[in-house]
Amino acid sequence: MTTTTQNRIERRPFASLGRADHGWLNARHHFSFADYYDEDRMGWGAIRVWNDDEIAPRSGFPPHPHADMEIITYVRTGAITHQDSLGNRGRTAAGDVQVMSAGTGIRHAEYNLEEEKTTLFQIWIMPSTRGGQPSWGAKPFPAGDRSGRLVVLASGYDEDRDALRIRADARLLGGTIRAGESVTYDSAAGRHLYMVPATGRIDIDGQIFEARDGAAIIGGSPVTITALEDAEVVLVDSL
Repeated sequence: MTTTTQNRIERRPFASLGRADHGWLNARHHFSFADYYDEDRMGWGAIRVWNDDEIAPRSGFPPHPHADMEIITYVRTGAITHQDSLGNRGRTAAGDVQVMSAGTGIRHAEYNLEEEKTTLFQIWIMPSTRGGQPSWGAKPFPAGDRSGRLVVLASGYDEDRDALRIRADARLLGGTIRAGESVTYDSAAGRHLYMVPATGRIDIDGQIFEARDGAAIIGGSPVTITALEDAEVVLVDSL
């Protein structure tokens, strides 16, 4: 079931998301993915996939290929270790972000080599143009720098100089909001926003969202996010 505010904000409760439990991987799907199919949830703007993954210790995704997709990993707890066919290898810890431009084709693996469960959001965004040289990058984003505001973490726009680069008409933002405080985000007409509180309970323009619910928002006017509990918010703004 979904609910709307003035036909502009659609709530997608966590319990309504697609689900896959492979033992080592417990995944929830905001959009159609693998064996989960919902014709009303095929994507949102340039977003094609938003998976909420829990990966057991000493397990992970073995090498597999991708092409023509921008893949962003936002690590919430634990850490993920990346390896790919270009020779890149890196560990991305909680609060940090990695991006992979699949371009003409790349094989990669993502392992939880830790002794604890890793939780993350894996977000796939359609690129602005097909092809191009594959690439990978990661960057730490200290939580303190995102307190009380939304910070651009990955972007396809030149003005976002401190963000990781993606090849898409989109940007990923993250922020932490203390209980009782609010943040306002504005976007142009024609934009598509998708927001998930990784932790905490929030109010978006008068509608309540629990932790890990999805909010599909039509852009064009400001939205105000108020934390009812200390919250960590992740947002994608795309065409």
